[in-house]
Amino acid sequence: MQTTASQVLAFPPASPAQTRDYMLDKLSYHADAWDVAEDLRNRIPGIVVIDTRSESLYAKGHVPGAINFPHRTMDADSTAKLDRSKVYVTYCDGIGCNGSTKGAYKLAKLGFTVKEMLGGLDFWIRDGQPVATGSAPGQIAADTPSIECAC
Repeated sequence: MQTTASQVLAFPPASPAQTRDYMLDKLSYHADAWDVAEDLRNRIPGIVVIDTRSESLYAKGHVPGAINFPHRTMDADSTAKLDRSKVYVTYCDGIGCNGSTKGAYKLAKLGFTVKEMLGGLDFWIRDGQPVATGSAPGQIAADTPSIECAC
C-alpha cells in the first residue's frame, strides 16, 4: 500500500477541454525558435521578427531577418509605418530578459498582432540556428538545411 502522497496530483488536473483551451491560448501568444526559423527560411510573408534589444546588442548578434526596434522606443509615432496586416514576433536575450514581453505589450496596446518568441536569442542559439551580426537584418539562406526539431 502506497503511503506517500502524490506531488503531481496534489492539485487536481484540469479537464481535457480546459487543457485544450489553455494550450491553444499559450500557442496563440508564443512561438518557439524552430518555428520562427522555419518561417524565415521559407520566406513566410505574414511575419516580421523584431529584436527588442538595444542597437549595440543587435549588432553583436541577432536572428537573421529580424529588424531592430528597441522596446524603449516603441510608441504611436515610431510604429506608424508598421504594416498592421503582419504578425510581429518579438524577442530579446532570453528568459532572464523581459524586453520581448514589454515590446509585445506595447505593440499589442497600439493595435498590432503579436507573438513572443520563447527563450529569445538564447534558445535560438541553443537550437543551433544561425546568427547575423552588424546593423543589417540579413536573412537565413533559403537553401540552408532545416535543423531537426527535437520536440
